[in-house]
Amino acid sequence: MPDHSPLIQSLRTAVAGAPDDVPLRLHLAELLIAGGHLDEAVAEAAVALQHAPGDAQARELMVRAMGAPPQAPQPPAESQGPPTGFNWKAAEDQVGDVVPPRFVETPPAPEAPQTADGSVDPGDASAWEVEAPDGVRLADVGGMQDVKDRLEAAFLAPLRNPELRKLYGKSLRGGLLLYGPPGCGKTFIARAVAGELGANFLSISINDVLDMWMGNSERNMHEVFETARRQAPCVLFLDELDALGAKRSRTAHSGMRNTVNQLLTELDGIDAGANEGVFVLAATNVPWDVDNALRRPGRLDRTILVLPPDAPAREAILRYHLKDRPVANIDLRKLAKATDGLSGADLAHLCEAAAERALLDSARTGTVRMIGMQDLTAAAASVPPSSDPWFASARNVAMFANEGGMYDDLVTYLKKKRKL
Repeated sequence: MPDHSPLIQSLRTAVAGAPDDVPLRLHLAELLIAGGHLDEAVAEAAVALQHAPGDAQARELMVRAMGAPPQAPQPPAESQGPPTGFNWKAAEDQVGDVVPPRFVETPPAPEAPQTADGSVDPGDASAWEVEAPDGVRLADVGGMQDVKDRLEAAFLAPLRNPELRKLYGKSLRGGLLLYGPPGCGKTFIARAVAGELGANFLSISINDVLDMWMGNSERNMHEVFETARRQAPCVLFLDELDALGAKRSRTAHSGMRNTVNQLLTELDGIDAGANEGVFVLAATNVPWDVDNALRRPGRLDRTILVLPPDAPAREAILRYHLKDRPVANIDLRKLAKATDGLSGADLAHLCEAAAERALLDSARTGTVRMIGMQDLTAAAASVPPSSDPWFASARNVAMFANEGGMYDDLVTYLKKKRKL
């Protein structure tokens, strides 16, 4: 066996301990190529491709290992001959169907129609990206059983039972507002609802609607709904509703007031049954800043509070963010218990911080090691819950602005957590 650096030898030991860890094996292949051990790098890249046939990095490493020129000192500039370059054609012939062509010729996209002011016409079908059902279901949302039960009772059950819906005169339309602290998965839940309904998914934020030209914002809002109607059944997800539908009494700019008015009109449907098959979901961190008219019956009249993940959800989120990293002896249940109050975004940051801690330690000692429980617990101690400021504001709303019991779920949670 050729001589290897201590880092390569340590990495080989780590790969032997975790043979299914594709990123770790690809890192070993990178070091082998850098050290000139091309045959060994080919072997490692081949094993990686067996585990992950579509991995672009593994394919790129395979090409480099099979065709990279040997490392040699460069002659002085004046003595260099004409550049030979890398023979991509020969390399592609060698790897056959393992590696696709490096470049694919595609015809130029047709130029989008423009309006008189030079902006792209939002009526063009390519202006709004509608996603086909991708198989994400509520079962893919870890934990959060209370939210799932509320979604089933308030939204999904009537839509799943067309005969009962017809019997009781229930229209095939709906409006639901998800609210809660940031980073708790409101957007992912909206995608899961689309998956449950087998519907297309169209996500819209303030940047997609707002325009500097007079009247364009209202037209954009209309075209968004028209696109959803053409693609029905479709879940139309309005992200950051507090920006799209801010209280008109607090809006000094007449353009924004007109945009909110247009949103109200579209939610009602211009013609009877115009929104049949369009399911409107909205999300906001600050529902108290949303115009009250949007909460009127027949519009976004159902509300669900999405809180920081419970213990089963935290365990599922941690497992997801650690599954592609080199870990050893991780007690997910114990870790989930120690991270009560952290949002999904906090948990992702925790895993990133733990990986960074192990990486720096490996770089400092020259020996690659796994991410251990000590890295994760140390990271958990250094990551404060990002939802605390939100609950500080929500507490005042729950105490002094809970007209009609709008925030009863929030009051119940705050009392349970002894924050009220």
